[in-house]
Amino acid sequence: MTSTVPALSTRAAEGSALQAVLLDMDGTLVDTEGFWWDVEVEVFAALGHTLDDSWRHVVVGGPMSRSAGFLIEATGADITLAELSVLLNRGFEDRIVGAGLPLMPGAARLLAELSEHGVPTALVSASHRRIIDRVLTGLGAHHFALTVAGDEVARTKPHPDPYLLAAAGLGADPARCAVVEDTATGVAAAEAAGCHVVAVPSVSPIEPAHRRTVVTSLEQVDLTFLRGLMTEMR
Repeated sequence: MTSTVPALSTRAAEGSALQAVLLDMDGTLVDTEGFWWDVEVEVFAALGHTLDDSWRHVVVGGPMSRSAGFLIEATGADITLAELSVLLNRGFEDRIVGAGLPLMPGAARLLAELSEHGVPTALVSASHRRIIDRVLTGLGAHHFALTVAGDEVARTKPHPDPYLLAAAGLGADPARCAVVEDTATGVAAAEAAGCHVVAVPSVSPIEPAHRRTVVTSLEQVDLTFLRGLMTEMR
């Protein structure tokens, strides 16, 4: 876990029990899920294998160890997990440098609002630290009190560890944290940590559930909306 700016003092916003907002990165704030799949397709094509498009929903949103391991097993490619991880990370870095960083609709506005109101905010991603730091140059590191990378925790998503670590780093009660996620893997991690989840599905559908609100776009999410989630819990 790396703090990108001095940690903000944790406090519930006036009239609200919301203590912190924890945000996923790929597919939630930045429109990169398609980038990852394109890189996976290209890497495996170079290895002589064609990826089935139906596998996309299996690999989206999870740690690289899981997604890359699945693709090796599914294709029978002659490559180790460590070798494949290097190729995928390198390919992704090259792609975002060449194409720029597309933000999801509403992402810039939401981050600016959270910063303006001093809401403790963390970026919690299954991506590796090297990738997060590259993305932060376009996303704005100043928006986050801390960031948690997938290669900095013993167990990443779908385990609760990344979100528990982020909440603890902000001095917040996980039950008073709002998490914004786009995949079932991320939602599972946040719910296992005891957080209230806002799901913005990117690739596969996600159904509403207890302590889980589903929206179609970040444009529907603002500070009033997030505070309202905590009010509903009372």
